[in-house]
Amino acid sequence: MHSAIPIDTVDEFASRVLKVNHAGEHGAVNIYAGQIFLARLTAPSMVAELIEFKSHEERHRAIFWAELQRRNRPRCKSFWLCGVGGFVLGAITGAFGRRAIAATTVAVERVVLRHLDQQLSLLSGKDQMATQAIASIVTEERQHHDQSATHIAFDRFWSRILSPIVSASTETVIWIGMRV
Repeated sequence: MHSAIPIDTVDEFASRVLKVNHAGEHGAVNIYAGQIFLARLTAPSMVAELIEFKSHEERHRAIFWAELQRRNRPRCKSFWLCGVGGFVLGAITGAFGRRAIAATTVAVERVVLRHLDQQLSLLSGKDQMATQAIASIVTEERQHHDQSATHIAFDRFWSRILSPIVSASTETVIWIGMRV
């Protein structure tokens, strides 16, 4: 995003952001679902943490959906792409175990947190309801990032491999969502 709101009105921009965030949370729910499915075999000690993170993402998705419904807006056209892509990403990284799972979360959340900060900066003082919805999830998203980073603190292999791929994929999905 840029320093100026790129869509005709603040309401249109806020609605687009909320749609993309809703789709992104759907993707996150499915990343965790795919990881949980395989972590039961590859990283059983992480399953409880992944279930907790998934429950946060389900709540975040509900927050954005409620705000979209209040605005009488449909979900993003990329909603199902995010869900399927998220599950595939989660299953693949879940197959590689603890550090791959954690590296994926760190990469996704790094991109997400940057976008949330930009959204808050652009919408603050312009759309109170959108700002509140976005602000309500930042702490948990940061917790996911920080807690996952502790799992890979001394092992950079998966971070070097996955970070550029996962970050670019996340950026691409956001970019597509803002334009479809």
